Amino acid sequence: MDNKTLRYGGVQERLAAQMTRAQALRLKRLSEEAYQPRQYERDLTTDEAERRIRALEAEIALADSF
Repeated sequence: MDNKTLRYGGVQERLAAQMTRAQALRLKRLSEEAYQPRQYERDLTTDEAERRIRALEAEIALADSF
């Protein structure tokens, strides 16, 4: 790692790992549908966004089965 990366806290790596626009839109919609707006955060990584999307989808599917 070069000095610039260390000085700015790995900004380039964080930008590369940010969730995609499609993930953000899906997560926002699912969090509102599940009445859990705090599940949506703007600065999530792709992995964290995917984990939250899967959890919300499972929760909504479970609620719909009742």
